[in-house]
Amino acid sequence: MNAQQLKNSILQMAVSGKLVPQDPNDEPASVLLERIRKEKEQLIKEGKIKKEKNPSYIFRGADNTPYEKVGNNEPVSIADEVPFEIPESWEWVTLKTIATSELGKTLDKAKNTGDFHPYLCSINVYWDGIDLSTVKQARFEDSELPKYRLRRSDLLICEGGDVGRSAIWNSDQEMYYQNALHRVRFYGDVCPDFYLLVLECCKGNKILDEYSKGMTIKHLVQSSLNAIYMPLPPALEQIRIVEMISRIRPYLQKYDAAESSLNELNNGFPDQLKKSILQLAVQGKLVPQDPNDEPASVLLERIRSEKERLITEGKIKRDKNESVIYRRDNSHYEKRGKTEVCIDEEILFDTPKSWQWVRLSSVCSLITDGEHKTPQRVSSFQGYYLLSARNIRDGSLALDDVDYVDATEYENISKRCNPQRNDILISCSGSVGRVCRVEDNNNYVMVRSAAMVSPILVNSEFLMYSLQSGIVQTQIKEKTKQTAQANLFQGAIRELLLPVPPVNEQNRICEAIVPLLKLCKFSL
Repeated sequence: MNAQQLKNSILQMAVSGKLVPQDPNDEPASVLLERIRKEKEQLIKEGKIKKEKNPSYIFRGADNTPYEKVGNNEPVSIADEVPFEIPESWEWVTLKTIATSELGKTLDKAKNTGDFHPYLCSINVYWDGIDLSTVKQARFEDSELPKYRLRRSDLLICEGGDVGRSAIWNSDQEMYYQNALHRVRFYGDVCPDFYLLVLECCKGNKILDEYSKGMTIKHLVQSSLNAIYMPLPPALEQIRIVEMISRIRPYLQKYDAAESSLNELNNGFPDQLKKSILQLAVQGKLVPQDPNDEPASVLLERIRSEKERLITEGKIKRDKNESVIYRRDNSHYEKRGKTEVCIDEEILFDTPKSWQWVRLSSVCSLITDGEHKTPQRVSSFQGYYLLSARNIRDGSLALDDVDYVDATEYENISKRCNPQRNDILISCSGSVGRVCRVEDNNNYVMVRSAAMVSPILVNSEFLMYSLQSGIVQTQIKEKTKQTAQANLFQGAIRELLLPVPPVNEQNRICEAIVPLLKLCKFSL
């Protein structure tokens, strides 16, 4: 049972007479109700309230079930309409039987006249009290002030928005209210705090939904509010219930806080576990090194030779700013052309001796983004996949919401970017930095919001994990340009710095990562 369910359960016990024991010495609710009727008759005589045209009178029938008589109509059974059973000393009532309710003043700057006075609206009313930090002022005529001025113990109920959200005004300071709020003022010895609990219970158990009107925006109109069946306990029991809830509420709050902490841990644990696994992987701590492995330096030489071959064949262009990173005197240096600089500040951790630091461009034949112009889309049955950032999820390519282009657009765009199996895709706008690997040859092209990385001789799966790791994601965040929308550009992608292990170790890391990442899909 979660915190809200526990709270709803306790409130239900409270308003149905199951939270505190009944006291046979208590004056029954029927006597309280009779006093309220006499009080109302006196107020009618004094002209302070109007006589109800069709008053509601609820009583127990011979079958011990509730009946309601409205005005001069014949009594009808409401056994199927009351939401729960109540003790014999309690009574069922409608709100208008035990209280008056009024909507506040309708505010119109063009029409309202008079002096400025403070007023409350729905944004000031919360279950835990009244928020006075955002109180506004409006014009009220002197003749309106008595009608709309709040009194201590008035119950305020939101008419719209979060329908039914309520609080009690417990102050003598001058304050008024507008028509987004119902003001409920109880007769006699009725405890407003008890009916705050009743409304909170009705809200939590969806009872208020049955009385709210409106297709899109719900409203609790006055007639509906007055028609809600509510329990009336003896006056002293109302107070005992409120006191008990006051003692219980701190424990509910602690329970809620503990649940929130656990949920936060649950929700964050898979992501934190994944980050830890990837960090260990790129630091050379996930699997042991094998001295028989060909070192990464040899791998990089083979990659350079392969790139030279592709350049000679005219398949790729020479990188005029090619990076070579090496160690010397226990430091890391980077050479571009004739320029050599120490990059120790960029190297965030030590790697095994068989590993090498590289720029992403050094281990790729191509790094590019998608089409910059807006391609003409077509329907799926006649087109080719047009990928964008939204199709790139961490670790997978999502085609549930994908666009398509025709053969002509495909041919034109594919000259710039045509992702093939084992290419790596990176989201470059919006949620920047999501990474996945292409696992098939499915005639893909892309738009500018996605980038493609084509690795040479390195394990593409390992490269994907490296780009997902914290060390690379931090670089992506730092290199992302923040304008109206976040954007990651090709040049920044090429400059990403990452460690590269021997090929055999790359393979072992991937074999170890796969089952570990499956664990990340499960919460505590």
